[in-house]
Amino acid sequence: MLENPRSPRVRSVAKLAKKASRSESGLFLLEGPQAVSEALRFRPELVLELFATPTAVERHPEIVAAADGADVELEYVTEEVLDAMADTVTPQGFVAVCRQFPTAVKDVFAASPKLIAILEEVRDPGNAGTIVRAADAAGADAVVFTGRAVDLYNPKVVRSSTGSIFHVPVAVGADLDDVLRRARAAGLTVLAADVKGDDLLVARTEGILARPTAWLFGNEARGLLDEQLELADRVVTVPIYGHAESMNLATAASVCLYESAFAQRSS
Repeated sequence: MLENPRSPRVRSVAKLAKKASRSESGLFLLEGPQAVSEALRFRPELVLELFATPTAVERHPEIVAAADGADVELEYVTEEVLDAMADTVTPQGFVAVCRQFPTAVKDVFAASPKLIAILEEVRDPGNAGTIVRAADAAGADAVVFTGRAVDLYNPKVVRSSTGSIFHVPVAVGADLDDVLRRARAAGLTVLAADVKGDDLLVARTEGILARPTAWLFGNEARGLLDEQLELADRVVTVPIYGHAESMNLATAASVCLYESAFAQRSS
């Protein structure tokens, strides 16, 4: 059992909370039973190290069984060691070190996608992870991070995705112009989500949402630039019927993705 929270091994794991360490090592930090369970179930080959407290193991024997089945060795640690490794205040007993696994942009479009989300310079980790989760839930084929977006393997992004990064292909570091060119070549209609656009209900009525679609979502603070909006086939907004000043990006993206999912399945 690992007992020293100041040991070099513990520190090397904790360093993965920093982008520089993740970039250098090609690894990332995974925390909590839900995320670890999804990794072991869908991409066990990515799990290089797995740490857990005895209490957490007793509470989640199914994770131990999944690790055994995937030939992933589980190492016991004290609560103090786990706290030192984790990025969160309450890591819930499990921490894993995983290998990064971004999807190439060309592979996203080679798979003939029907629904994808493009995140242009989305910087907030919570928003980014939640949109990945929403895209997964809506049955989207991929998510693409373009421009100076937040690091996909930021611990907060990983936590917010609640394991969905292991379910849906995600491409990172892409150029927006190149991604939109590839999207159109793959037969996708590009819909930009922006407050300057047409009501989403109009797009629904016209049948646009039933087409294979690439949804484009912009930065939380400034949205999409005018020149970026001009690259879209249509600009659409989610209407606000109450008195809210605005809508959170992740919430709006979830609505858009599900509207497309409903329309595509209805057709």
